[in-house]
Amino acid sequence: MYKPFTIGSQFRITPPNDPAGTGSCIDLVMQRGAFGSGEHETTESCLKILEQRPEVKGAQVLDLGSGTGILAIAALKLGARHVVCVDIEQDAVESARINCRLNHINHQVTHITGTLDAVTENNFDFILANIYGDILLDLAEALTTKLKPGGLLLLSGILWEYNFDVRQAYERMGCEVVTNRMLEEFSTTLMTRKG
Repeated sequence: MYKPFTIGSQFRITPPNDPAGTGSCIDLVMQRGAFGSGEHETTESCLKILEQRPEVKGAQVLDLGSGTGILAIAALKLGARHVVCVDIEQDAVESARINCRLNHINHQVTHITGTLDAVTENNFDFILANIYGDILLDLAEALTTKLKPGGLLLLSGILWEYNFDVRQAYERMGCEVVTNRMLEEFSTTLMTRKG
């Protein structure tokens, strides 16, 4: 078991069976898993950006490489309408399912075991992809196509040396940088698809 901790100004990461926090914090109830419960700098960076984006409210969201489902859960607790969670690891998908149930938002999530190809829907308002930079490079066209014009794309898990190439690849697909954060080892880039 771990002790509850806060990320950003709104989120409190808490283990199951811990009493709900008091005050204005949004509790994200997470079973400790191999796929991250918020300690990694890329997850933390994504959560800090998410809490600042009013566009999350009412959004149809895609979470690619969803892991424990922490970003999907955060998006829903910030008012997103529905999230499609996709991960290639069956264990990760199972972990996300459990965490979604613990947070009572499972009815707003579709879980898919597989790659981006398994997602039939397009026109997402918000896409979250906290995966490696080299994979983001390969997916630039496919991922941008899934995003509606004016939609937001939150890319993280990008090692510093891939940051420039990733931004360039998505700019070629008609996206522009909203914010680019360099972390200790990794980076997070928020982009929008031009209308």
